Amino acid sequence: MSLPNFDVSEDPGPSFFQLLRQQNENVFDVPKVENSDLIEITHGTTVVAAKFSDGVVIAGDRRATSGNLISYRTMQKVFPADKTSAVAIAGAAGPAIEMVKLFQLQLEHYEKVEGRTLSTEGKANQLSQMLRAHLPAAMQGMVVVPIFAGYDSDSNHGRLFAFDVTGGRYEESDFVASGSGSLFAKTAIKLDYDIDASADETINLLIKALFTAADDDSATGGPDKMRGIYPLVASITADGYTELEESDIAARFDRLLGEGS
Repeated sequence: MSLPNFDVSEDPGPSFFQLLRQQNENVFDVPKVENSDLIEITHGTTVVAAKFSDGVVIAGDRRATSGNLISYRTMQKVFPADKTSAVAIAGAAGPAIEMVKLFQLQLEHYEKVEGRTLSTEGKANQLSQMLRAHLPAAMQGMVVVPIFAGYDSDSNHGRLFAFDVTGGRYEESDFVASGSGSLFAKTAIKLDYDIDASADETINLLIKALFTAADDDSATGGPDKMRGIYPLVASITADGYTELEESDIAARFDRLLGEGS
């Protein structure tokens, strides 16, 4: 199979997303649903991220729900986008995971075509464009509201971006949360947040925020020692994306619960 050829006026360039749209204009269209109550949509719930002195920490609980039912207890909501950035997803699980996979492929495609990585600003813009294309599905109830975090090598600091369902993107100067438990998580972060804190201190703060959200929001999963299920937590610095070991997160939760007793 040979690669497609395009006229100069129609060349999608290094954008894999535009290449898909060039080949199939309906790639992001979804069938119209007359009665959305007939469909149980699986939703991911609470994700959080915060800047610290050397980068960004991003985290998410593991629970996915369908209405009042727990669909999955071990859902992954934090994904590396490339070596120096990550996406955390909240909202309709299926479309969100599909969007993340396409986003990862887009960044890899751009790097291979251009010979360099896309800028942090460009990555956020690309994710915003994907959300805008997803708006018809969002209007039918399949809402996706991610968080994007990355280490910007040009400015040598971490950057955070929040989004809305229309594709609007908003850079945050300190921390951000998304999902059903976001109100409780943001309140917990706000009380103790310090942008000059270390990575360890910021990780502990986000773990505490997810625990607080799980305590007040039934859709957010807390630590499950019996099953060995804990939130996913990752840090992003100049050295790249690093995901914490589950044993480390379990130990941090034990210390948190010990302090509270």
